[in-house]
Amino acid sequence: MYYKRLLIANRGEIALRIMRTARELGIHTIALYTELDRQAEHVLQADEAYPLKGNNLQETYLNLNQIVEIARKAKADAIHPGYGFLAENAVFSQLCVDNGIDFVGPDADAILLMGNKVNAREFAKSIGVPVLEGVVGDSVKLIEEAGKMQFPLLIKAAAGGGGKGMRIVYKKEDLQAALESTSRESTSYFGDGTVLIERYIQNPRHIEVQILADQHGNVVHLFERECSIQRRFQKVIEEAPSPTLTHELRKEMGNMAVFLAQEMNYTNAGTVEFLVDEDLNYYFLEMNTRIQVEHPVTEMITGIDLVEKQLSIASGRKLKLRQEDIHMKGHAIEARIYAEDPENEFIPSPGEISFYKTPKLFDGRLRLDSAIVGACTIHPDYDPMIAKLVVWDENRDLAIEGLHHALHNYEIHGIKNNIMYLHTLLNTDHFKQNKISTHFCQNHNDELMRKMQEDKLEIPAALFQISFVLFELKRKKVNSIWEEIGYWRQQGIKLRIVDKEVLDIEIISKDPYEIKISGVPYVFENVTSGDSQLMLEFNGVRYLFYQSKNTEGKSFVSCQGIVREMMRWSEIQSNIADVGGSDQKEGDGSILSPMPGRVVKIEVNEGQKVAKGDVLIIVEAMKMENSILAPFHGKVENLLVSEGDQVKNRTELMKLMMDLTDQVIY
Repeated sequence: MYYKRLLIANRGEIALRIMRTARELGIHTIALYTELDRQAEHVLQADEAYPLKGNNLQETYLNLNQIVEIARKAKADAIHPGYGFLAENAVFSQLCVDNGIDFVGPDADAILLMGNKVNAREFAKSIGVPVLEGVVGDSVKLIEEAGKMQFPLLIKAAAGGGGKGMRIVYKKEDLQAALESTSRESTSYFGDGTVLIERYIQNPRHIEVQILADQHGNVVHLFERECSIQRRFQKVIEEAPSPTLTHELRKEMGNMAVFLAQEMNYTNAGTVEFLVDEDLNYYFLEMNTRIQVEHPVTEMITGIDLVEKQLSIASGRKLKLRQEDIHMKGHAIEARIYAEDPENEFIPSPGEISFYKTPKLFDGRLRLDSAIVGACTIHPDYDPMIAKLVVWDENRDLAIEGLHHALHNYEIHGIKNNIMYLHTLLNTDHFKQNKISTHFCQNHNDELMRKMQEDKLEIPAALFQISFVLFELKRKKVNSIWEEIGYWRQQGIKLRIVDKEVLDIEIISKDPYEIKISGVPYVFENVTSGDSQLMLEFNGVRYLFYQSKNTEGKSFVSCQGIVREMMRWSEIQSNIADVGGSDQKEGDGSILSPMPGRVVKIEVNEGQKVAKGDVLIIVEAMKMENSILAPFHGKVENLLVSEGDQVKNRTELMKLMMDLTDQVIY
C-alpha cells in the first residue's frame, strides 16, 4: 500500500480527483472544509473530514500551521496539496516533512527554485535553457528599468501561476497602476507581492511539457499540452498533443524539460512551460511544481494516472516507466466551464445554480471533473471554475466534434457561464485550423461575441417562450383566482409572460398543439414532458428544453446550453419596466457593483471630477480584480462604501453627478 491515510489540503474538483485515485488504491482519505464547504461534495465523499477555523482564505485553506496540526491529529501519512492554495508553498512542504508527514510533491528547495519565476528564470538561463529577458525589484526600480525596455511589457506575479496577477502594459503611463494591481493580486492569492517585468512576445503559443521524476534519479516526460486559448491569462481550452509542434520539436522540448528536472534533482510530477513564437523558437516560461488543472488530457492520450504516480513517487517507489514505454494515442481536448459572463468582459458570476445537467459520459472518451452534482451556490471567495469537460478521440477533428456535442448537452441555470462561448469558439475555422495564439480570444473577441449571438438564434425564441408557458401550466398553484379563470376560458389557455418584452401566449388546441404568440400561430406535432424537461418537435426537428426556478423566484428555460430568464406577468406587474434593463445607464448617478465581492481600492474622493472611462473602484471577486469605470463625465457626489467592504451584486457603491458642461448638444 502507498499510504494508509491521506489528507487532501484542497477543495472542489481537484480534491475529488485525488480521492478517486486514493480510493482505487485503498487509501483512507481525509478532507478539510470551511463553513461554506460544510456540505460540499469533497467533504461528503471523504472517509473523514475536519473543519478549518477562520473566515477567509488566509485563515483557512492557506493556513499551513492549522492544516499540519489537523493532519497530525488525523494521523495522516501524507498530504496532497492539489493545485493552487499551498501546492507551491516551500514552507508548507518543509513543515510537512518536519512533522513526519510526506508531502505529495517536490521538496522545499525545488519549490523555492522553480515556484518563483525570478529564481526559475535565472536557473534555466544558467544551464542553457532559452529564456526571455526580464527584471524584478521594487516599483521604483521596475519603472526605471522598464523605461529601457521596448513596450509592450508583461507584468506578472513572481510567485504566481494559473494566470493570476498578469497584465500587459502598452505604454509607460499605465505601468504604475499595473504594478500596484498585480502586486495586490499576488499578495492576496500567493502571499507574496513581488512583481516581475519581462519582454512580451506577440502572438505566442503556450505549450507545456508534463514530467515525472522519482527519488532515484529517473525522469521521463509525458509529451506536451497546447494551452494557447486563454482569457485574462487563464487557460480556457487545453489539448494534447499540441497540433503545433513538429515531431523534432516535440522531442527537443521534451528532452529539455527532462534535462531541467535532472539538473535540479526534481522529484514528483511537474510541468515545464514554454512560450513558442511564430517561428517555432521556444523560451522557458516557468515550472509548475504540482499537478496541473489540465492534467486529464495527458492522462487520456497516455493512459497514465498522474495522481497515482505522484503518490507512488512520494512514498519512495521507483518509476517503472521508461521513456520508450510512453506512447501517445489519439487526441484529447479539455474545456473549462467557468462561472463568468463572456458578454460582460468575463467578470465572475458567483451565485445560485438552480439546475445542473451534465452530458452523458462514455468510458475512455468523455470525462467530467467537477465538484458540482446539482443545485448549489458558487461562492465569490473561490475560483470561478465549475468543471472540466474532456473529450478523447482518434484525431483532433473528431475530438473537437465530440466536445462540441458534449457542450450542447450541458445545462446550467441561475448564473452566467461560458458554455455558449466555448461552443462558439470551437466552431470557428481559425480554431479548427489551429490558427491560434494566447491572444486568440482577445483578437477575435468581436467576432466571437457576434457569432455567439447568432448561435443563440439557431433555436427560435418562440420555442423558449412556449416551453416556459407549458412548464408554468404544470405548476399546481396559480397566483390568483383571475389566473385560474384565465387558464380555462372557452377559447383556450392564455398566459402573459415577460421575455425582454411582454408577450401574450395562447394555447388554442392540443394534439397537435396550436399556440399563438402575440397573435402569431405555431403548430407542434409532438409535445412530451417530465418534471423539469419538455420535448418539442418543430418543423421536423426535436428540441429538449429544461426549466428551473431559483430561491428568489427567477425562472430559467434552456436548450442546448442556451439559457433564457423569463417571468410571469403576474409575478412582476409592478416591475416590468426594469426587465432586461442594464444595471447602469448614462446619466444615472448610481454606480452599482456588477458582482458580489470585496472593495480592494477606491480610486476617487468625494468632490473629485472624473472623465468617462476613469477607474472609480476596484472590486475583487473570485481572486480577480475588476475595475468599475465612470459611465460619463462627472463629479463624485457620495462614496457609499469603504476599502475592505464586502458588497453584493448591484450594491450601490457611489453617487456620481453628471457634468453637464462636458456634454455636446446637437
